Formats: sequence, C-alpha cells, structure tokens
Amino acid sequence: MSVTSRNYKYFWSLLPGLITITGNLLGGWWVLSNLIFSIGFLALVEWFMPEDKSQNHDASPFIPDLILILHAILQILSLTALFYSLNEGRIVGWHIFWVAVSTGVHSGSSSLIIAHEMIHRKKKHWQMLGKMLLFSVSNVYFYVDHLRVHHKWVGTTHDPATARFGENLYAFYLRSTFGQIASAWKVEVNRLKTEKTNPYGFGNYVLSNTLLLIAFYISILILLGKVALLVFVLQSLVANFLLEYTNYIEHYGLSRNEKERVNETHSWQTDKVISRFILIDLSRHSDHHFYASKAYHTLQHHEKSPVLPGGYASAIYMALIPPIWFHVIHKRLTEYRKTVQNSVG
Repeated sequence: MSVTSRNYKYFWSLLPGLITITGNLLGGWWVLSNLIFSIGFLALVEWFMPEDKSQNHDASPFIPDLILILHAILQILSLTALFYSLNEGRIVGWHIFWVAVSTGVHSGSSSLIIAHEMIHRKKKHWQMLGKMLLFSVSNVYFYVDHLRVHHKWVGTTHDPATARFGENLYAFYLRSTFGQIASAWKVEVNRLKTEKTNPYGFGNYVLSNTLLLIAFYISILILLGKVALLVFVLQSLVANFLLEYTNYIEHYGLSRNEKERVNETHSWQTDKVISRFILIDLSRHSDHHFYASKAYHTLQHHEKSPVLPGGYASAIYMALIPPIWFHVIHKRLTEYRKTVQNSVG
C-alpha cells in the first residue's frame, strides 16, 4: 500500500459522523442509522476483512491533521443536529432514546478517539480541541488520568484503566470510571499543592470542568428542556461506556512489573482494516504505548505484540458476553505467553 493510500484511507473514519448527522436531521427511525452502521454493519463485516500490516507513512501531517479537524466539526454538527431535531419535534417517543444511543456511539467510537489523539499532542491548540471533545461527552477526568496515570502505570494495579485477568467488562467499567475520576482528582490536588496553589480552586482541571459541565447542563435545561438534557447525558454515558470498552480490550490480562519500562508486549493490537482506518490506527495500541508521542498516522505494527482475536468493532459482542470473551481471550493469552517464553528460552 502506498503512503498516500494510507493517509486517504483515514477519511473512512468520517463516515459515522456524516451518517449520524444525517440521521439526526431526518428524525424518525433514521436516528438509528449510525447505531446500525457502526455496531451492526462494521462489527459484522470486520470478521471477514483482512489485516493490513503495512508500515509506511507520509512524513507530512497535512491530511491526518485535516481529518482530526473535520472530526471536531462533525461532533459539533452531530450534537447541533440532535438538539435542533428535538426542538423541532422531528424526534419523538422511543426515537428519543435511540437517537441518544446512536449519537453516543458516534461520540464514543469517533470523537473520543480523536480527543485521545489530540491531548497527546504538545501544541496547545490541539489539546484545547481534545478537551472540547471530551467536554462534549461530559468527561472531566480522562485528560488528566490518561496522560499522567494510565501511561505511567499501565499494566500495574496503580492504573484503574488496565483490565485485570478474570474481570468482566461491566465490573471493569465501574471500577475504571470511578477509579479514573478519583486518581485524576488526586493528581490535580497534588500538582497544585506542589505548585503552592489552592488545590480546590479553578486551577484544578477536574473541579473547574465539573463546575463548567454543571453550568452547561443547566443551560441545556433552561434553553431546550429536560428531554434534551436527558438525551445529552445518555449519549455521554454511551460514549464513555465505549471508551471503557476500548480500555478493556486494549490491556486485558496484560501486566508488568512497576520498574519495567512499558513496551510493545503490554498492549493488545490488531491490524484489521476497519479498526485501523475507521479508528485512525488506535488499534496499533502497542506502538502507541511504546512511543506515546507518535502521531496516529505513523504508528507501527509490532511482531512481538499480542494480537486481539478480532478488531475493535467485531470484538465488542464477545466482550459484552463475559463467558465468550473469557473463553476466547484466555486461550489467546495462554498461547501468547507460551510464544514469549519460547522466544526467551
């Protein structure tokens, strides 16, 4: 595959956003469009799609950066279309529930992934865009916890976002979410104390964003009503559940010694075409943790990394049914550990 081809394939990632906006504007059963496309069609098709282990990339970040900006625009438009159609009465009855779920699927499988890429950038404007996308799904902790806790302690018991062996997705979701909130709060308080600044003032990212989020909720309630507020909250819950699902499959059962440097063996990877290009190479998660500063379009495949039994889209149904997930992933994990032992021996 040519370098140019790799960059242009990332445009596939814009499809869920375009479908979400269209469905939200049309109303009725059209609001299910992205849910059917992302969780139905993509999850099914991915089982039959090949892997793409190509390593080449273009040094120019123009197209990859453009795609990030377009994603931010699509997130704003999807929520705007959602509120507009609710206000115009195009979405009523059970469609209200489904539009929240479908929009949340887009927010979780698209915008949160873009936010993840943006907050890893060093330039402030990228980080600000990433924070905005996190705010659009009511997430006030990920920016702090992911950068300052998860990447430092991944694979250890100090990291709430690392799934433990034998832990099901639902138990992990609760432990990880509340654990990340608590760790983000602790990190911010300690940071401000070290800087000899009020740890409970507006300089505390978690506190200031929580207060801003409450103000935003009140604004939605006053301007658009309680239904619009409930829809926004529900789409946020769906988005953050998908975020934790992603955390779950990325590190499940993999552990390391606290003194051991994070390497390519501490994260699961997959080179399934859909996961690679719909999710802007988040699926090359082993390389991301090995070299956290890498831009997404430069991430590489590692031969020594454990490989998921499916892509991010297709693995979701296994993870949602714990007995199936444990049966498949434990067998894969056992085989991987034997391979590592044999290579060392």
